[in-house]
Formats: sequence, C-alpha cells, structure tokens
Amino acid sequence: MTNLNQDIREKLSRLNVFEKIIVVNVAVCLISFIALRLQGSGANLEWLSLSKSFSDVLSKPWTLLTYGFTHYSFIHLFFNMIVLYFFGRSFSNLFKQDISLKVYVLGILSGGVAFVLVYNLLPSGILNTAGPLVGASAGVRAIIIFLCAYLPNKEVRFFTFQFPLKYIGIAMVVFDIPGLFTQNSGGSVAHFGGYMLGYFYARQFQKGTDIGEFIDKIIAYFSRSTAPLKTVHKKKKDSFAGKKKEEFDRFTHQKQIDLILDKIGKSGYESLTQAEKDFLFRAGK
Repeated sequence: MTNLNQDIREKLSRLNVFEKIIVVNVAVCLISFIALRLQGSGANLEWLSLSKSFSDVLSKPWTLLTYGFTHYSFIHLFFNMIVLYFFGRSFSNLFKQDISLKVYVLGILSGGVAFVLVYNLLPSGILNTAGPLVGASAGVRAIIIFLCAYLPNKEVRFFTFQFPLKYIGIAMVVFDIPGLFTQNSGGSVAHFGGYMLGYFYARQFQKGTDIGEFIDKIIAYFSRSTAPLKTVHKKKKDSFAGKKKEEFDRFTHQKQIDLILDKIGKSGYESLTQAEKDFLFRAGK
C-alpha cells in the first residue's frame, strides 16, 4: 500500500497545473456522485454549490470557490475539462504555472460574485430564476479570454483555417449572450464574470502588474514558507531575456520560456525584442 501511495504521489507531482485541476474536478465529481447515491432521492450538493441568496453565501462562503470544482453530470464535466485541457496546453507553454492557477481561481471567484450580485441587484423577472450554480465554466473561460486578450494576433489553426486568437474570444462572448435568456441564465452570468476577469487580468499583466499576486501571499502564509526574491543583474552585453545569447541557448526550452516570461512580468510584453516575441510565438504552436 505504501508503494502504491508513493507511486500515485509521484505521478501527480509530474502533472502540470491544468492536469491537476482536471484531476481535482474528476475526483470531486466522483465523490459527489457517490454521496448523492448514498443519500438517495432528493439529495443535492448544497454544501458545494453556490446559492444566489446572500444569506446562504454568508453562511457558506467557501461555496464561492467550491462550486467551480463541482458538476452535476459527467457530460458537463467532460466538456469543461476537454476545453481546459486543450487551451491549457498553449497556456502552459507561454506562462508559469502559478499564473494559470491564479487566472483559473480568480475566474471562478469572479463568476460566482457576478452570479450572486446580478440576481440580487437586478429587478426580479429580468433573468430567469436560477438554481444553485455549479461548474468550472467561469474559470475555463477566464483562461481562454486571458490568452485571447494577451496575444490577440497570435495565429491559430482550425483544420485548414487559420485566424487570430482574438476571434475565438469574440465568438465565445457573442454566442454566450443568448444564454442570458435561457433556463441556464445563471451559468451564462458566471461566464461573463470569467470573461471580464480574464480580460482585465491579461491587460494588467501586459503592463507588468499581476493582480493575482495576493494569492501567492495567501499560499505562502498557509504553507509557512517564503520564497526568496530574485535579483536581476543587468549587463550591457545582454541581448536575449537578460542573458547573453550563448548563455540563453544553453538553457532548456522551458527555462528559456520562463526567462522571457520573467521579463514580461517585470517590464511588460512591449519590452520584448522582436526575436523574443518570435521565440514565444514558436513555443506556443
């Protein structure tokens, strides 16, 4: 049993952040399914799902996050996770894992807050009555819109068609508008919360501001560990991501990407040379 546990932990440690998010979502779905079966008819997931009632949210504040890892059906789970997997591959090639986790978590929180605020501040009858909110859609959409807003002109291929990434984001937003007037209006409201967070996060990140930095501090507080600050030494002869070209070439491919992302985080995307932008573009293919 010990060897099995060690083997499982080792395999999990090799997963990237998106694969770990998928594992957590699948695990929660399986556990929820078993719990509902044991409880019998009339059971629900109110201890994980997000209610539109302010009083319920105040009594169960954790549901602002847990709803994003909860699904009522395997079909719902499957489509959310398959989209997250494919877009997560591109995200992982361009950004550090902590950035992707923060965008996803803040997307879920923003979707949840939008859901609660809209149904409590707008006059009743404008949107259809919605039950408790579940699903990772807000976090998934925040990831997609972050990519579309950060690299709007990056070319993507769909079968034989090739077009800028920004058109995917525009199409998603447009196709979600009719959903505001359906029985799943609550889910669509949460989607728009994720859209707004992803766009705002990307625009601020382009300017060198990480709006999710507070999450790093929360994680550091609970883990009781502090990460040492990196000191950047600028050299006159540096020519590629703060390193000599020959030194840069000796790093692994992932480390090369991390060096360029560090430069973006400190100085913004526009500070990159054309060669560095071309390198990121090729890495994201």
